[in-house]
Amino acid sequence: MKSLFSAKNKEVIVGPLSLNNPITVQVLGICSALAVTAKLEPAIVMGMSVTIIVAISNVIISLLRNTIPTRIRIIVQLVVVATLVTVVSQFLKAFAYDVSVQLSVYVGLIITNCILMGRLEAFAMSNRPWESFLDGLGNGFGYALILVIVAFFRELLGSGSLLGFHVIPASVYESGYVNNGLMVMPPMALIILAIIIWAHRTKVKQLQDN
Repeated sequence: MKSLFSAKNKEVIVGPLSLNNPITVQVLGICSALAVTAKLEPAIVMGMSVTIIVAISNVIISLLRNTIPTRIRIIVQLVVVATLVTVVSQFLKAFAYDVSVQLSVYVGLIITNCILMGRLEAFAMSNRPWESFLDGLGNGFGYALILVIVAFFRELLGSGSLLGFHVIPASVYESGYVNNGLMVMPPMALIILAIIIWAHRTKVKQLQDN
């Protein structure tokens, strides 16, 4: 039991949340981070979807790694990911149709998300299922964390709401406050993400210097 939660395994799942975040450090998964963060709800759903897919696909590829011929390993990885993406897409259409519509084609484009293929090739192909599962969870949570932060500021400042509920009092608007329409436009997602990357790397550099 101790080996399942060893210091190395803890680092595998915690590292992507901070020092090795797939978006702020590895700069992967940027496209969806910009495209689905105008509202908090679709950002959360996208983050959860990617987390589930990368964790399960990591386990599957880890279990099959010794039987997959090297020359077709990428094809096998794509088939596994595409199957899981299709299952998640159909699940969202069945049980969260409104969110599925908001996410549009971006759920299907999870297949091309660099985070998934990167973890399958760099980690799952050379590690055991449990470690691969933790790696998938860690990178999925790290990805979801950045999406949620970006969406939080975009929806709050752009629409005055969070998860569809208005949180800025009417009295604030009566005093002259106006929602920043630029926040719901794609360029602001890039700017907010750039600020997050800058702040994260500055903090990491300070920790390393100390």
